[in-house]
Amino acid sequence: MTARPTLRLSQGAPAARILGFGSYQPDRIVTNDDLSQVMDTSDQWIRDRVGIIERRFGEKDDVLVDYAVAAGADALSDAGLDPSEVDTVIVPNCTMPSQIPNAAAQVAARIGVQSPGAFDLNAACAGFCYGLGVASDLVRAGSAKKVLVIGAEKLTDVVDPTDRANAIIFADGAGAAVVGGSDEPGIGPVVWGSAGDLVDLIYMRDHQWIYQEGQSVFRWATTQIAPIALRALEAAGLQPSDVDVLAPHQANLRIVESIAKKLRAKGAREDIVVADDIKYSGNTSSASIPMALDHMRKAGTAKSGDVVLAVGFGAGLSYAAQAFVLP
Repeated sequence: MTARPTLRLSQGAPAARILGFGSYQPDRIVTNDDLSQVMDTSDQWIRDRVGIIERRFGEKDDVLVDYAVAAGADALSDAGLDPSEVDTVIVPNCTMPSQIPNAAAQVAARIGVQSPGAFDLNAACAGFCYGLGVASDLVRAGSAKKVLVIGAEKLTDVVDPTDRANAIIFADGAGAAVVGGSDEPGIGPVVWGSAGDLVDLIYMRDHQWIYQEGQSVFRWATTQIAPIALRALEAAGLQPSDVDVLAPHQANLRIVESIAKKLRAKGAREDIVVADDIKYSGNTSSASIPMALDHMRKAGTAKSGDVVLAVGFGAGLSYAAQAFVLP
């Protein structure tokens, strides 16, 4: 009898870490006063409710892939890597104009990454944390050596410009991170999940415009997300007091502030740095967390070696969180 062959598995790195960050935003700045010219709103009304002062809108001919290419190249430069060293590209997004071809293969080709594994990932505003979790596991499993994760969105393509509830919030841009192997853990386990029974709270109406039930989403996020973030710390063997930087998805400044308050009540330090990039970038969905961290590093408010707690949440309803160390 012939013996059954034994499969061989690849051997990955002992751990994974982030090697670099990058971001991109279109040039066009849109203020609250600008929006008040086309809808019934005001600068004070927007600041009071969502905390946004201004946001960036792309031009009509811009495409999501353009933003992802710029952010991905920026992250590779920050990591000191050549595109030839990347073997996998993941592009979390929820605003590609067509399902095929995916963004990742196009982005990789334009950056100069040769024949990578390339796929898109749609977990909406939780997309970057999902992508980072997948990238870390790929590196540790030996399926990849260096992974480029790029959250990119052109939300102005899918938001009704006259819809006061959504047009004041969403914006365009991209944020990226490079993930590689490490001897010591630099990325903690991802804690993720979904609440599919709440799918109707955020969805694409008439296959054209984003709709969200704002008050219901606000209540869900302000009650459910802090416990998920605490679970990610527990999974990584950390205490709230170990966190230097809190980087929630930049959905609404009031949600960000609520999460920070709940974490401080559980032992997070008073001097924890809280990402508030939404003030000047708006809600950029899967791009918001890496974009915020890139801006914070460049501004000096977050530094190499800081422990970050990131948590993304959005349509699905999907959520994901993990702790990691800044490069």
